[in-house]
Amino acid sequence: MPLRAALAIVFLLTAAGAQAAARKSAAVEDAPSPALLQRIAALALKQVDFGSVSLLPVRFEGSRIAGPIEDGGQVIYCVSGHMYGRTFGKPEKPKVVLRYADDRLTVLDDDEVCTGHRTRPFPELDTLGNKR
Repeated sequence: MPLRAALAIVFLLTAAGAQAAARKSAAVEDAPSPALLQRIAALALKQVDFGSVSLLPVRFEGSRIAGPIEDGGQVIYCVSGHMYGRTFGKPEKPKVVLRYADDRLTVLDDDEVCTGHRTRPFPELDTLGNKR
């Protein structure tokens, strides 16, 4: 009996490890390419909320991106960050929603689609935004 229990535990651990590896590889495949991340950062920085029209220099910290998010046949990316410079001490928190289709990025006017999605750091936006 103890041998069967040990074999069952080994089998369960092996199956759990295979499932975790499959989930991890799927998450890596969903990650956008570095070139697409640069394009997303550049388009976000062209938005007024991200300081594109500002007489004062701005700097970015803690930028985040969520996506790709499948929504009604669309692929969507949500970008946010902390922007310092136009206000005294308190950061602004700009957000933009971008749709990616046919190798084109367009801005959407819909913040609701981003609610509840996991974000990850977006250093490309911080780096590109702080060079301007």
